[in-house]
Amino acid sequence: MDKNRVEGTKHEVKGAIKEGIGKVTGNVGKQAAGNIEKNAGKIQKEVGKQNDAIRDADRH
Repeated sequence: MDKNRVEGTKHEVKGAIKEGIGKVTGNVGKQAAGNIEKNAGKIQKEVGKQNDAIRDADRH
């Protein structure tokens, strides 16, 4: 498994938590930062999936 998948998932979860805390506390800055981190994590995870797919295709 590509490390980007793991790191992306961590950022996605961490960002979702920050976003939720920002919503609950009314902290718009924390909410926005969480949203950005969450979406960056999703992108990083997709990059990892593509790297895995390329690696798998090369094996066959």
